[in-house]
Amino acid sequence: MSRPPVYLKQNVVAEPLHNQWYAWWFLASPMTAPLFVANLHVKIMESFVANPAIHVAALKSPALRGGPYLNCGVERVGEVKALLERTLQEESLALRYAAAMRELDALLASAEGYSLEELYPRVPDLLRGYVELTYDLRNRASARFFEPLLYRSPFHRESSQSVSLRLVHGDARPYVFSTPRLDDSRDGDLQVRLPFKHEAWDTLFAMRRTPAPLEAVRDALGIAPQDGDTFATFFTPEPPRPAPRYDGDGVRVRYFGHACVLIESRHVSVLTDPVVSYDFPTDLPRFTFADLPERIDYVLLTHGHADHLMFEPLLQLRHRIGTVVVPAGGGGALVDPSLKLMLQHAGFRNVVTLSELESLPVPGGELVGLPFLGEHGDLDVRGKLAHLVRLEGKALLMAADSNALEPRLYEHVQPHVGPIDMMWLGMESEGGPLSWMYGPLLPAPLSRKMDQSRRLNGSNAARAIDIVQRLKPRQVRIYAMGREPWLGHVMVMGYHEQSPQLVESRKLLAHCREHGVDGDMPYGQAESFLR
Repeated sequence: MSRPPVYLKQNVVAEPLHNQWYAWWFLASPMTAPLFVANLHVKIMESFVANPAIHVAALKSPALRGGPYLNCGVERVGEVKALLERTLQEESLALRYAAAMRELDALLASAEGYSLEELYPRVPDLLRGYVELTYDLRNRASARFFEPLLYRSPFHRESSQSVSLRLVHGDARPYVFSTPRLDDSRDGDLQVRLPFKHEAWDTLFAMRRTPAPLEAVRDALGIAPQDGDTFATFFTPEPPRPAPRYDGDGVRVRYFGHACVLIESRHVSVLTDPVVSYDFPTDLPRFTFADLPERIDYVLLTHGHADHLMFEPLLQLRHRIGTVVVPAGGGGALVDPSLKLMLQHAGFRNVVTLSELESLPVPGGELVGLPFLGEHGDLDVRGKLAHLVRLEGKALLMAADSNALEPRLYEHVQPHVGPIDMMWLGMESEGGPLSWMYGPLLPAPLSRKMDQSRRLNGSNAARAIDIVQRLKPRQVRIYAMGREPWLGHVMVMGYHEQSPQLVESRKLLAHCREHGVDGDMPYGQAESFLR
């Protein structure tokens, strides 16, 4: 006799992994993943194996959390060593790719403005046919990758992909970018080695709202018999609370934390930069996966940074998403992998791109791409876009981490956008240095002075006020600050009342009050209506 159908519990975490490291933008593209494996993961593991005590000691200092220190005890050095050895063997192509990239960079450095034709035969054999050699107008040579070809090459290793499942009962999770996910099966962790695009993930995550037989999803995921008991703990016969679709007048706006905002009319739902809390008893009110509508018509992604494009919630929502809207980019530059390609190869069927001032009609309105200036360390990254959401005669600007480096941009933009009812803007005024995110891609280390100069900053108060004065929004909301505790595994903020980011935010809110603009900095959850 078959068992009654069950639901996936609302507090089951699902971490996408690449070679047991938390998967994000640069690990999803075969153009960049090998460089992170070779230039970051291997180096961190080698350092830990050589002297684990240094890592343990370093992480006693909160200031070093988020640095290249592996976060586990000395007793696990054997497991790290085993993963290192397996990485050196199974990811040997990635290591050869990184070596070939160093050779290619040296070759391009030898170019002096003459024809690059003679250099093609000297491109490292591993990369030949995957790159075009180009000059900019100052005769500086570089390589452009044919990124779609790389997804169809041995460099794209779906066999390196897996998802770690486990139950959580609170927000605290260890920082993920400096530490691989080791085997914690004794603590209820289960790593399922299926590629992200596999349809079995949709079957599993649909069970958060629709019950199904446990045996069917267990077989679809290929759960081994010895893991059956652990897998069964992830399910319950209890249905989730209902989350009816919004059916009122005007537009309902719900803040889910960080840069995640749900914008709904009775005709359409739009979710920005999904970062969603799991559901468990807590003193901090929040919206969770259980509060999202059954159908999410559009997901808007502003850029690829790890706190905005998160595969963890996206894969769990894939079966509920109609269309993912991403910035048009992906010109083959290492610093700018295509968001469209990586999502398509992760199983998302309807991914569309928007460029600046392009629009996409939606029921009752349109989505418009607007320029996104700054926050990328002066690198030529095209895959970033602010979004103007027009619904039911109302306009919301989701500006993400825009930085008004050139305020006159917004003078040029304003006539094309018209009145803005609500503007959402990040105020991460002291972002990390360039190397914190892009270091493994750099052919040579930056000087410390240069690295500190080119920080991944959003707006400070003066820059934010510039935007407000030029766009004249009726309401201002500060978001994307990493304040919510469910962001701790990807962001290391450690705010206190005198943190520059909060000081600058309060200055902007004071300016709004003085000029009759409704300003707020929501935390945890918030809801408002535009009618």
